[in-house]
Amino acid sequence: MTEKATEKPANRGLRLTDIPTLRGVAFFLGERRWLFIALLIGAGLFFVPTPEGLSREGQLVLIISIVSVILFITEPVPLPTVALMIIVAQVLVLGKDSGDVAQSLMSDSVLFIMGSLMLAVAIVKQKLDKRIAYLIVQITGPKTVNISIGIALISGVLASVIGEHTVAAMMLPVALTLINLSSKDGKSSRGLAAVLLLSISYGCSIAGIGTPSGGARNIIMIGYWREFFYDPFNPDTFKYLVSYFDWVKFSYPIFLIQLPFLTFILFKVFKPEQKQLSRAVIKLREQIADDGPMRKRDWIAISVFVFTLIGWIGFSESIGLGVIALMGAIAFLVMGLARWDDMNSGVNWGVVWLYAAAISLGVEMKDTGAAEWVASSLLGLMEPFGVDSGPPLWMAIAGLTTVVTNTMSNGAAVAVLGPITLDMAAASGESPLRLGFITAISSSFAYFTVIATPACMIVYSSGYLKAKDFLRVGYRMVLVSFAVLMLAALLYWPIIGL
Repeated sequence: MTEKATEKPANRGLRLTDIPTLRGVAFFLGERRWLFIALLIGAGLFFVPTPEGLSREGQLVLIISIVSVILFITEPVPLPTVALMIIVAQVLVLGKDSGDVAQSLMSDSVLFIMGSLMLAVAIVKQKLDKRIAYLIVQITGPKTVNISIGIALISGVLASVIGEHTVAAMMLPVALTLINLSSKDGKSSRGLAAVLLLSISYGCSIAGIGTPSGGARNIIMIGYWREFFYDPFNPDTFKYLVSYFDWVKFSYPIFLIQLPFLTFILFKVFKPEQKQLSRAVIKLREQIADDGPMRKRDWIAISVFVFTLIGWIGFSESIGLGVIALMGAIAFLVMGLARWDDMNSGVNWGVVWLYAAAISLGVEMKDTGAAEWVASSLLGLMEPFGVDSGPPLWMAIAGLTTVVTNTMSNGAAVAVLGPITLDMAAASGESPLRLGFITAISSSFAYFTVIATPACMIVYSSGYLKAKDFLRVGYRMVLVSFAVLMLAALLYWPIIGL
């Protein structure tokens, strides 16, 4: 071989493929690009002058919220990491005392998420999820679309009475049972998993408007009507004493109409791998037969859950949903129906942190006036377009509430926006009842992110869903829900006296 042939090629410049370390760095930067983009956007907004009417603290809260939403949607890092970033940002960016931040993290809602996930693990341990799943399949048949409708309907009807938190925690193990039995590897049935799990979360979300007990936002609005407009010496104002039945009459049909649209959207977006779950049904029947009839242990477990459910319905206002959920989990542990090792390994603790951070940030949005500033600013932008009365005003309020409710809990959104929209009703000559219903109902359109509602958070804890899944379905659901609400306000409510 000649000397020329053995010469090394000339150095044409350093390439990423020549150095494994640089290749790894390039891969890391590519994987985390949205993290850096979000942080750069936040840094840029940090130096923007504070808008008029907004405090510096409120501006910083909005910056943290914008960065967080970008990270929730793009998911460049695990979502619990985003939760920890929110906590750190409240101390380093807002200058909050770390003890105050810690206190804001552990609300009753967070205790509920924690306790309900523990209860779900206990239910699975007793194999009660299989029996409930089999009961549902016996009613709906093995077709996937029918099972999806059945799960959404059952979740919705229950959530309209006892709240979405409770129902999502109860139905999650049922859906997971069907998913895991549908194939050798449940993870390979991602389309099926998305359809069944989102049937639970969105079924609960759209049903929460159905009755006053379906969510805190409903009770808050009923209280505002009474506080703002009711006069015991004026019979004309008695209409603002909205009863349980009055609320059902105006809101329940809106929930029912949305159900078929929900199933259609889910099947359009995800296309489940199995059109029939006959295989899962056969396995389910065999497993139930192997387990034999209900044992004393099973009935005790059911009794514990029933008493927990009664506690949620009857004593949540005095004790709190979260404390009752923890009492139920404690009962399962004390009676030996579940072990702590089961709870520790089965609960997605990252989801607990995620919800805690989201609630904490929502409190800051309210306390700093950032939420109210966003509401006032959006209304100011809409004013030149003639949205001061009629359907344009209805749409503006629904759109505004949808934006705000996707940045905080729906109860907090109604608490912040309720006085604003009711004042607008008085100023514009619109019906305070109509605008109040529009505000409360559109606060349920929190479909975009994992942290949008507790139900979304609970089904996300299963590990089958990605943050982008909620966005893919969410914007479609907003369009449908928006249209149904406007048609109800325009056509249905006038018929029944509004």
